[in-house]
Amino acid sequence: MTLASVLGQPRAIDSLQAALRGGAVHHAYLFAGPEGVGKELAAVGLAQALTCPEQPNVGCGACASCVRVARGLHPDVTWVMPDDERVSRGLAGRSDFTGTPSRELRVEQIRGLQERLALRGLESRRKVAIVISAQAMNVQAQNAFLKTLEEPPSETTLVLVANAMDKLLPTIRSRCSKVHFGPLSVELVAERVRTARKLDADTAQLAAIMAGGSLGRALALDVEALARRKDVVTAFESLRGENAVGLLRFADEHGGSREDAEATLELLVLWTRDVALVRAGREDSLANRDLRSLAVEVASRISDAGLHRRHALLEAARAAVARNGAPRLQLERMLIDLFTETAR
Repeated sequence: MTLASVLGQPRAIDSLQAALRGGAVHHAYLFAGPEGVGKELAAVGLAQALTCPEQPNVGCGACASCVRVARGLHPDVTWVMPDDERVSRGLAGRSDFTGTPSRELRVEQIRGLQERLALRGLESRRKVAIVISAQAMNVQAQNAFLKTLEEPPSETTLVLVANAMDKLLPTIRSRCSKVHFGPLSVELVAERVRTARKLDADTAQLAAIMAGGSLGRALALDVEALARRKDVVTAFESLRGENAVGLLRFADEHGGSREDAEATLELLVLWTRDVALVRAGREDSLANRDLRSLAVEVASRISDAGLHRRHALLEAARAAVARNGAPRLQLERMLIDLFTETAR
């Protein structure tokens, strides 16, 4: 893996390569964009370019230094991430922590990073720090990190990888060189998913669309869940405001965990988009092509205002669940607001 091998982000990669060629590497970068679109891969590629002894400022991707950077083992490349991220990557076990692994980046971690950066490099002239999920820094951690940005150690490059740039303090954002990563094309994601997971073309296309331009999310999607989407959509469209038991049952079945609720809400947002496409006369662009007849039926009985309201409620519920709102409760509220209003 090198910068040149990061796919689908030509503007971001070109800007980094130009800085490397011109000897104008910034002391701090903010790689911002959706999850799973190549930000972390680019951070690895940049670290390789800055530490590679074989092809300085390019990175060969094959020497011992580049291999260790990619594996997170290079002594002069420090990785920082929330504890729960370390657990999910198999870098730590839940038993390593006295309580639930934190989803935040804590001030203690930032101070530990500062201590590492104060030391001389062991193998490379330049040191690199890669902060994963930088938006997860709590306020105390951000304030501590700001001191490093204001007085950066010599020969050091900081790379903040963030899915939600607006959660970082303006003072941090202003001191970083921003590199924006956009969603990948559906065609690119579909082809990579089809090859990696040996899926048929239609299933790979659906996975790419549902992933919203994120290759990481597309590769992680549960194919069996994709197959069950028809049942979820059909059950959703059969709900009625006068049947409160049905609304609660749907919320109970699909709100058992945050992951289940998020997956259901994402599917329903995509389904709502399909209905909107039918109303706009663009049936050839549907994601759920096998549900075309149902989309046509729903489009015939819902107004543009009703469709807009449905989308707003679904997005509000998805945001609430992402903020650690009780998944079942958020689904219940969304369904009651949507279908009781529809019933009236």
